[in-house]
Amino acid sequence: MSGTVRLVDGDWYTTEELATLLHVDASTVRRWRTLRPYYGPAFVRVSERVVVYAADDVEAWVRARRTDPGQVAA
Repeated sequence: MSGTVRLVDGDWYTTEELATLLHVDASTVRRWRTLRPYYGPAFVRVSERVVVYAADDVEAWVRARRTDPGQVAA
């Protein structure tokens, strides 16, 4: 399963835990889920009220937004 996010036995974050990790308000993370086009890391809706985020998806999302100043043209 190389390159595939494991959705069963990996680490998970709640909306509140993800918000704390990213230093944003939980309402910001909730808003990301409702924006069109979609924004934010992939998520799993476990039930109507429970949403979780796989740590691998969060890592991939953050890496995709990383800007390396040494790589940015002046």
